[in-house]
Formats: sequence, structure tokens, C-alpha cells
Amino acid sequence: MLSIKQVKESARLHHEAEKARIPMRAFSLKYQDMTIEDGYAVQAEWIKLKEAEGRKVIGRKVGLTSRAMQEAMKINEPDFGTLLDDMLFENGATIPAADFIDPRIEVEITFVLKNDLFGDDLTVEDVLDATDYVVPSLELIAARSHRIDPETGYTRKVYDTISDNAANAGIIVGDTKLKPNDIDLRWAGAILYRNGIVEETGLGAGILDHPARGIIWLAKRFAPHGIKLDAGQYIMSGSFTRPIIVQAGDHFKADFGPMGTVELSFS
Repeated sequence: MLSIKQVKESARLHHEAEKARIPMRAFSLKYQDMTIEDGYAVQAEWIKLKEAEGRKVIGRKVGLTSRAMQEAMKINEPDFGTLLDDMLFENGATIPAADFIDPRIEVEITFVLKNDLFGDDLTVEDVLDATDYVVPSLELIAARSHRIDPETGYTRKVYDTISDNAANAGIIVGDTKLKPNDIDLRWAGAILYRNGIVEETGLGAGILDHPARGIIWLAKRFAPHGIKLDAGQYIMSGSFTRPIIVQAGDHFKADFGPMGTVELSFS
């Protein structure tokens, strides 16, 4: 377990790495007794630093919902991060790739709640009833700590990723808003194009067999701490595609069929 001093140190290093756009060494390389709960403690402390600078929380993200990603990270549950107002980009925006460390794109279905959600015994129906609408979205992920340490070859652990705000760097939402019961979210899918070439396809069922189950997991994770999911916030349910590496000049388009499209370009 990390001490309070070590948690604050890790949060500061993440904050400095993001601002300088120079990745830090994975904290677990130095502190190999680090735990998942330490990762969340670092993440919370880092969010406090951002809030102190004027950032506002606009939602949450769930990650590592696919079985393949969990096996790759050697865990058996998803993780979560926090969405802030400076992470929200307009559909069709162009942003500098150099603003992010090792940026990548994933495809997601995002829920916007009309009612608060709280509890450890929620059902899919509870989530759908509490949802105002769902929107197609892209998640921009980044790595404020080295995925693979250039000196030692050490691969960062899941608690490093959690410390790194679950790798979140941005959310891009589409313009089509659908009521959650107007579409079978298990069969809702997308084709992800990079520069006109299909890179990935996937279905909502890749998220724990139903995107709403990502929301259920998050609510259950928060319940022991008395934390609810707030009405009006964006809740990203998890990716059903692998992350695609971003380079300057890339254009991404996610075609969700009846759910519309989301586009993002990098300069």
C-alpha cells in the first residue's frame, strides 16, 4: 500500500507529465507493492489537482470491459476514470495530436442520465429507466506513464493505468440522441474508419453482454463509498473495439448506423 505522501507524489507526477507531454515512469516500477486501491487513490488526488485549477467533473468512464482486455491486463473486472470539462470535444473537431502522449481512439456508447443512479443491486432495466438518452461516442485515450519503460522494458500494471485516470484524455459525442429502449444496445454496433480504411468493428454486447452492465458495475463499485452517478452526466460504458493509434493527419469516423456518426481529426 502507498502512503498518503506517495499517493500525492504520484498524482503530482501525473499532472506534470500531462502538462509537459513527457511520460513519467510507471509508479509501480518503484513501488511494486502498489495495489488497485492505491491506483484509485492516486486518480482521486490527481482529479483534485485539476479541480483546484478550475476543471469541472462532467461524468465517468468505464474501461477494460471486454474479456480480451481484462485478460491482457491480468484482471477480472473493469476499471473507471473521471471525465472533466476540458476533455469534451465537439463532433467533427480537429485537435493537435501533439497535445497528447501516445494518443489512441476507442469506440463507445455513452449514456446520459436523467435520474441519479445508486446501489449495488441495479438491473439493466434500472439503468435504462434512469437514462435520458444514449449517444455514439469516441474516447481519446493517452498514457501519462510509459506503457513500456524504455530503459527496463517494464510493462505498466493495471494500477498504473487506473492512476492515470484509466488512460482517459477526451470524449467526443455524436449528434444523434436515442432513447435507450428505442434500440437494442446489445446489437448496436459501429465501424471505425481511419483515413477511410476500416480499422475496427464491434457490437455493444462486447461490453459485459450489454452496455448497461458497464454502468451497473460502476454504480456497484461506488456504492460502498456512498457515491452516486449523477443525472446529467456522461457515463461512458466501455469500448467494444481495440484502441487504434493516432498520428498527426489522421481522420477518424465511427459509423454507428441508426445511431449516427462521430468524427475526429488530428493536426
